[in-house]
Amino acid sequence: MEIEIGRGKKARRAYGFDEITIVPSRRTRNPDEVDIAWKLGPYRFELPLVASPMDASISPSTARAIGSLGGLAVLDLEGVWTRYEDADEQLAKLADLPEAEALARLRELHAAPVRADLITERIREIKSEPGVVVAGSLTPQRVRKHYEVALEAGLDVLAILGTVVSAEHVAKEDPRGGPTSEVLNLKEFIAEVPVPVVVGGCSSYHTGLHLMRTGAAGVLVGVGAGAGSTVRRVLGVGLPQATAIADVAGARSTHVLETGEYVQVIADGGMRTGGDLAKAIACGADAVMLGAPLARAEEAPGRGWHWTPAAAHRDLPRGGRVHVGTAAPLQEILLGPSRDGSGTTNLVGALRRSMATCGSLDLAEFNRAEIAIAPAANLPTA
Repeated sequence: MEIEIGRGKKARRAYGFDEITIVPSRRTRNPDEVDIAWKLGPYRFELPLVASPMDASISPSTARAIGSLGGLAVLDLEGVWTRYEDADEQLAKLADLPEAEALARLRELHAAPVRADLITERIREIKSEPGVVVAGSLTPQRVRKHYEVALEAGLDVLAILGTVVSAEHVAKEDPRGGPTSEVLNLKEFIAEVPVPVVVGGCSSYHTGLHLMRTGAAGVLVGVGAGAGSTVRRVLGVGLPQATAIADVAGARSTHVLETGEYVQVIADGGMRTGGDLAKAIACGADAVMLGAPLARAEEAPGRGWHWTPAAAHRDLPRGGRVHVGTAAPLQEILLGPSRDGSGTTNLVGALRRSMATCGSLDLAEFNRAEIAIAPAANLPTA
């Protein structure tokens, strides 16, 4: 329903996670009977979790650990890990800098060139763990430049990520080594790539549907929703996550009717607690992409700090460095057991219990859970 915000301009109401709640079902299940597995291309994952390609949370070692637990971690192939051999030392120094100097240093770190040999080395480091699926991300502007090296090194899943990604991205080269001027037609490009491709972000029905029509195996939903992102403040674009996920899930249904092909919808950003994960799935997501919650792990290379790749943009940073602290080992954050009732650890256990409370046997059933608009239900109690 549209609302008039002034003469000549109407808008529709959109909802974030804090404005909705999941309605329990008349039937319940045991949490250990719930199936939370999902598929991306030919790969099956026991956890509906994709770790966001952020240097502060994903290193080759944490990618291996997340893969061993049953999730999928995406390494930023244009980040610090592919620009410096001593990336962990560089991140350790960054963590010790005061706020006024940290973002300037972050941009300096990203001024160094991405090295093909380091792309190869990092992918092989992750692949050294048997059974772990290796995923890496590239921006639309540079994917043609680096993707072949990544594939030759053994990349299993390619993610093409930007602040907002459209089915056809146009960017122009500048003399300082900026993006390529070649038009990236996603449909043509994805047809050439022999591995599953995930694209995003988007936040609307029409954009999601167009991205699905490119042949992508998965679509990321979220523009400016992450903890370290200032996209909505800097650019003024975005949509609250509950509505965005539901819109793109609707596009998925349309795409299935058109083609018979099911594209995975991955909620990207805006999730801090197990309840947020549950709401994302109940709104229609097949999996969730997490950044800041994983940056709180003891193993995280950011050492208690979190930032998005857009924070390092040399001309228009769209993010800051956020102190998230160090909470617990990675396994405890994902699988528990929790030490407190904040909802920020044992995220997967919370999702299981929420699904069981609603009587859902698997993620597809939970996609159909009843949702209520109840902002007051999410306010903290005294």
